Amino acid sequence: MSLSVLLAGHAWADDSAPLPVAPMLPTLELQVPPLKSAPLVDGNLDEWGEVKPYAIPVSPTLEKDARNRVGKKTVELRVGIFDNRFYLAARWPDDAPDEKFRPWRWRDGKYRRTETRDDQFVIRFRLSGDYDACMLGKSSYQADVWRWSAGRSNPAGLAEDQLHIISLEPMEDAAEYRGPHGMVYIIKRNDAGQPFYKNAPEPTAKGQDEEPGILQTGPGSGSLVDVQARGVWREGFWHLEMSRALNTGHEDDVILGGGQTIPGAIAIFDREGNEHKSVSGTLNFIFPP
Repeated sequence: MSLSVLLAGHAWADDSAPLPVAPMLPTLELQVPPLKSAPLVDGNLDEWGEVKPYAIPVSPTLEKDARNRVGKKTVELRVGIFDNRFYLAARWPDDAPDEKFRPWRWRDGKYRRTETRDDQFVIRFRLSGDYDACMLGKSSYQADVWRWSAGRSNPAGLAEDQLHIISLEPMEDAAEYRGPHGMVYIIKRNDAGQPFYKNAPEPTAKGQDEEPGILQTGPGSGSLVDVQARGVWREGFWHLEMSRALNTGHEDDVILGGGQTIPGAIAIFDREGNEHKSVSGTLNFIFPP
């Protein structure tokens, strides 16, 4: 079965080859300091001047992945807390801002939905279980995932708050992946709440040669919209800020702070999705008491 079929959400056959997962990067420890004031979540990182960034290497998830446009890069990552909120600032190189998600293009007398995708930044934290930075490893666990996308979530000033469930045992409605150590079953779903965008339907009449692939639908609601986020592309770099309450009160969200050390990881996407990304090793976020 081809990789494209797997990425469409179908299961691998039992006799298929495992995905060629690349070696993970080393584990890093990140102190999360108290901040003197709350940064504005606007993609302008000037307010972080006194906070030294961590240099976080990322590398492709899959070996010899021709669709990975990120490759090996270094992400400048700053973190901190203020007034019971967690703040993050990230800066990484990207040659152009890709802000379109599967637009409709007029071709051969009709509109056809393209595979063009927007840039993305994802951070995840262990919610429960035996965390592994590799989703196709040897562990079952749950992760709280914040997904910022340049074309879908950025116009709303948000990241999508999601839950990933990774299990070594079969689960109903899970995607099946053959990893290096055997079958892995993964469920990815949005947190509870009303979404703030939707896929745009096929245009009913010829207008522009290209029409938007998504529509912003409003502010959204619930646990899905816990994470504020805004990215700005400038001079060959994305500049992104994110913020969330340390404790949202939602059971599908990790509780941050309180002197905990919480493992997680980041991922960068350049006009791609699914496995075609570059990821960090495990990042241990060390919070003050």
